Amino acid sequence: MNFDLDDDHRMIADLVRRFVDDELVPLEGAVLQRDVAGDGLHLSTAERERIDRVSREMGLWGLDAPADVGGHDLPAVAMVAVNEALGRTIVPYTLPPDSPNLRMLAATVDDRQREAYLAPYVRGETISAIGISEPGAGSDPAGMRTTATRDGDDWLLNGRKIWITRAAEADFTIVMAVTDREKGARGGMSAFLVDHDAPGFNVVRPIPMIGGETTYEVALDDCRVPGWKLLGQEGQGFAPMQLRLGTRRAEMAANAIGMAQRALDMMIDYAPQRTTFGKPLSERQTVQNWIADAAIRIHAARLMTYDCAWKLDQGRDIRTDISMIKSFALEMAWDVLDHAMQSFGAIGVTREMPLAQMAARIRLMRIYDGPTEIHNWVVARNLLGTRA
Repeated sequence: MNFDLDDDHRMIADLVRRFVDDELVPLEGAVLQRDVAGDGLHLSTAERERIDRVSREMGLWGLDAPADVGGHDLPAVAMVAVNEALGRTIVPYTLPPDSPNLRMLAATVDDRQREAYLAPYVRGETISAIGISEPGAGSDPAGMRTTATRDGDDWLLNGRKIWITRAAEADFTIVMAVTDREKGARGGMSAFLVDHDAPGFNVVRPIPMIGGETTYEVALDDCRVPGWKLLGQEGQGFAPMQLRLGTRRAEMAANAIGMAQRALDMMIDYAPQRTTFGKPLSERQTVQNWIADAAIRIHAARLMTYDCAWKLDQGRDIRTDISMIKSFALEMAWDVLDHAMQSFGAIGVTREMPLAQMAARIRLMRIYDGPTEIHNWVVARNLLGTRA
């Protein structure tokens, strides 16, 4: 087992780290000021255009996209380093395209869909979203109620989706729907490519979240989707959806490690500078314990995440591993950020520093794509052999 990146992959990971430190971190002050002013956490149009141009010129687009559509085809192990670097900043920027939806598309598109959807997506020309969750269904796919029924050569989708990131700006949304109620998740769930202007696709409302983020609720009212936009095979949407979720959970674990490492670095820099009652914080045993605990748990989370990614690249079953790293890395980062804010005192919980924003982001991620409690249950269920 060897987690060392080869020279090309290490060079790309180092390039992403330099891009984050040189181009994104300097924008944090302006981004935080906009959020404090009530304008939300975002880049200005000029900033985004410049960052897009710089990242494209650096060759950082399509890092894990298939080579046959212009990507670099990086393995999962290399993407851990990339996503850890991206996690070090609160600037809301994703290197195009978004990996989770990319992986699902790459695994399922036919030739026509490859040309119409995947290739433009890899080139950064389109934005995607995915609709899985539904009001009342939570983390249980068996609770999905959105249906897709045939109408001639087309499909009609009916139902509601919620907690969808980028639904209002996405050019297309991957919508999960039930095509056979009796089979459910085991042969009765399908995926569809739904364009933003498809008849019956309605973004009902934005839902403001903590940390300046926004998700959306979408209503599907006899939403007409041409037959060729069925993504993959009818009834076989569950496995590609799980591939997408697994990719996202590994990405989140790596992002969390990046945030925790940044918080630890800030504690290490600040502890010798701040004096309380005649001694620097670096000589206080509690702060020393926080720093030691953070370093140990970050190291453990990083090794777990690389191990999971290595197994993924080997084609192994990583369902339990994915739940482990999603649970462990995010809970670790939550504790590290809390201690970092505590060590900085009042300034640590202001909106002038990145720590509070990172903590808000981690708080969301502890629920996104399956809350910690569900992932712990999955691990226990798999170990106990009680899976249905």
